Amino acid sequence: MVGDFRALNTYTVPDRYPIPRIQETLTQLSKAKYITSMDALKGFHQNVLMPKAKKLLRIITHCGIYEYLRMPFGIKNAPSHYQRMMNTIFPTELSEGWLIIYIDDIIICSDSWSLHLERLARVLHKVAEVNMKISLKKCNFGFEELKALGHIVSGLSLGIDKEKVAVLLLKPIPQNKKEMMSFLGFASYYRQHLKDFAILAKSLYRICDQQTVFEMTQERIKAYEKIRRALTEAPLLLMPDWNIPFKLYIDACGDGLGAALHQVQIIDDKPTEGPVCFISRQIKPTEARYGASQMECLCLVWELEKLHYYIDGSVFEVITDCNSVKSLLNMKTPNKHMLRWQIVIREYRGNMTIVHKAGNIHK
Repeated sequence: MVGDFRALNTYTVPDRYPIPRIQETLTQLSKAKYITSMDALKGFHQNVLMPKAKKLLRIITHCGIYEYLRMPFGIKNAPSHYQRMMNTIFPTELSEGWLIIYIDDIIICSDSWSLHLERLARVLHKVAEVNMKISLKKCNFGFEELKALGHIVSGLSLGIDKEKVAVLLLKPIPQNKKEMMSFLGFASYYRQHLKDFAILAKSLYRICDQQTVFEMTQERIKAYEKIRRALTEAPLLLMPDWNIPFKLYIDACGDGLGAALHQVQIIDDKPTEGPVCFISRQIKPTEARYGASQMECLCLVWELEKLHYYIDGSVFEVITDCNSVKSLLNMKTPNKHMLRWQIVIREYRGNMTIVHKAGNIHK
């Protein structure tokens, strides 16, 4: 039985406790040789409700009125409450950086088997202390590579779960806005694997607007097929190594901004360059008036802010096909936009080198 709590959620004061960002959180697995994943058994239902909360979670049926005794799925603050509870149970383990908690998912990583067993024992001891139940069929103990949070993860790379993509590919082309939003939501979850996703999906998002009639034109069908193909061909992302430099390829055009963060890592005893993540966004109406040089500067600033988690404190190279970026950033009498951009960029100047490379580098 599932309750419809939409009305209650409307009047619920939001709990702003932060939920971790999945892609950034999974980078903690970098260099791990052993990984364990566990899942709490019906996690929300392991939380007993307070008496005053039970009254608000009543369900009226033809058989009578029922009250939830434990926290149900579908209430607004359930994920934040559960994340706070889990973080409170494992504060030391989380601060040491080898434990990942994403709501009811638990991931342990180590670089040696003996250490992994020790850490697993610590986690299971605390699980037993608080009488938490773990779903054994969803446990994976001591793997080099496994499925976690919708990805295929290892200490070296991060990949899309191809089984989930295969299910998506069996579905027919969306016939209405609801189906299109479902498709875009799935693709957006993996947008860090998809180069220029926001630009590819621009026309598809447009027909999901309430003021727009849903119509799959040839242009939109092509965009839909490109995203489907991108999901099937998405490359493995390298786990970032903060001890070596990054390469940031940036490019701006009339449709949007895009960047690819790369690193050169030793793979199979050979130096190999590969992507760490891709980011992109559509340009705003006010930004459409910018010239090519201004647009490239906007692109650089937005991407520095967006990728701060990766590049803060790291040495990195910015590769751009716009030769005037350097001169614009050194303007002595900048306008208000350029002044703000210069302030943002100065934060990275000591570790950042801008390199010009002719041609469309973002292909």
